Amino acid sequence: MTQPAHLTRRFFLQTSAAGVATTAAGVPAFAATSVNFQLSWLHSVQFGGSYIAAQKGYWTDQGLDVSLSQGGPNAPVEPPVVSGAALVGISAADYTAAAVAEGAPFKIIAVAMQKNPFAIASLTANPVNTPADLVGRRIGMAVANTPVLQALCTLNNVDINDIEIVPTQYDPAPLVSRQVDCLLCWETDLPVAMTVQGVDNTTMLMADHGYALHSQTYIATEDAIANRRADLVGLIKGEVMGWNDYVADTDAAAMLTVEMFPDAGLDPQTQKLQAARQVPLMFSDLTDEKGFGWFTEETVAENIETLALLGRDVSADLWDRSILEEVHV
Repeated sequence: MTQPAHLTRRFFLQTSAAGVATTAAGVPAFAATSVNFQLSWLHSVQFGGSYIAAQKGYWTDQGLDVSLSQGGPNAPVEPPVVSGAALVGISAADYTAAAVAEGAPFKIIAVAMQKNPFAIASLTANPVNTPADLVGRRIGMAVANTPVLQALCTLNNVDINDIEIVPTQYDPAPLVSRQVDCLLCWETDLPVAMTVQGVDNTTMLMADHGYALHSQTYIATEDAIANRRADLVGLIKGEVMGWNDYVADTDAAAMLTVEMFPDAGLDPQTQKLQAARQVPLMFSDLTDEKGFGWFTEETVAENIETLALLGRDVSADLWDRSILEEVHV
């Protein structure tokens, strides 16, 4: 139900990037296994840890020759993964739940974004700091996002009928011009764009108010987990190393992204700010203790609750931690 919301966000991020694939840096090890890794959107620092893994040869060291295939409005993640053309794809819990409901044999094997990036952005002079602050306000959003807003309202005992929904394109302009009081967006894009433009803004992260939905998740098929386990472990090991380097120097990750994709129209300042904004979404006390990508029975239970509010009834076996348990030994 939330897919159109992601698409509107993604159209804002779309660049002129060509449909290129990137292979692991260095000379592949003898008899390296070719692996296709399907990203969820066009190249940007959103996938900075993966670029570091490629550039530093972390996958080569695992015996893998990894191609990073960018996604886009015409390149959904699920088909290449379900067909076996890609070993792993980057998705989100609601996407995966929808695909499984249609019969896709997917499992979530790791979670990059521990906190969902959906946020309510407002001008600092007229902030929305809590869900209760939404009452009486005009919120700009895609109408397709209504279930997301409804879930937030349900979790926080707010009547959605007390909020005026104004259909808008995925752009900060309606907020900057005060046509609306706030926007439903991702923490890492429209607020970043406004900050770069010098517009003082405030964000309320929905994850801080009960909206628990894993994002930037790694999905694989049951068949791949059973029959290509070593490749999955190697790919996730490379990812973990890449993202650990990322968090140590987000500016370097942003500049690597700009350098790797010179035709993508990526602005260095925007990429640096986005890279920094991603850190509290991707790293937490849990990842500090257990390692990048980790999830627990408790976080899964919270996701199941949020997915139910979005109209997706799933069970805990949608998540499979066995690959992570081999990675983080």
